[in-house]
Amino acid sequence: MSSPKVKIFYVDYMGRAEMIRLLFAAAGKPFEDVRFSLEDWSAKWKSKAPFGTSPWVEVDGEVYAQSIAIANYFAKEFGFFGKNNKEALHIEQMVNLIQDFMVIAVSIDDQYQDQKKHRELTEDCKKNTMPRFFGFFEKILKASGTGYVVGNQMTLADIALFDVLTGYLKNFAGPLDDYPLCVALRDKVGANDKIKAYMASRPVTVG
Repeated sequence: MSSPKVKIFYVDYMGRAEMIRLLFAAAGKPFEDVRFSLEDWSAKWKSKAPFGTSPWVEVDGEVYAQSIAIANYFAKEFGFFGKNNKEALHIEQMVNLIQDFMVIAVSIDDQYQDQKKHRELTEDCKKNTMPRFFGFFEKILKASGTGYVVGNQMTLADIALFDVLTGYLKNFAGPLDDYPLCVALRDKVGANDKIKAYMASRPVTVG
């Protein structure tokens, strides 16, 4: 792939866009990180989004939406989508499994106006939902046996799982003592020089 001019549009959170940002960082590819406040979303930005949702990207002046479609496309372009169709299946399986966890987390955050209910739902997630998903993640890593989700090099699946452990979904995770392979994956991806540089400079956000 040549070097198109890419803009990533999202609210000033990690949320659904951070996996895409991390992918660009891992690939050493430049992008313009366009962030806006929640207050400005409806008034100034929603009408610009292709389907009225964010994130979306602009690539050489053309716009595209849906975070998973965006991540999959650039992962293929950057060489982070596996070596064959079977590996690609493993990658998409992990990314979509994480989205199931994301949907639950977002539904909890939708209750933010009722702080007591939000706290209760978050604690229930840490106690009951998080162990179920992290059990799946641990099982997948054990089956791989390489320290990566699939194959012997970093893919979008590893970046997505790293984001679970360091990004928005970290707010809904409890102790990691029972998930040593997830911790090892986090440390392995986090040790990548390009990822490390991005993590050191990325904005600190609440979500």
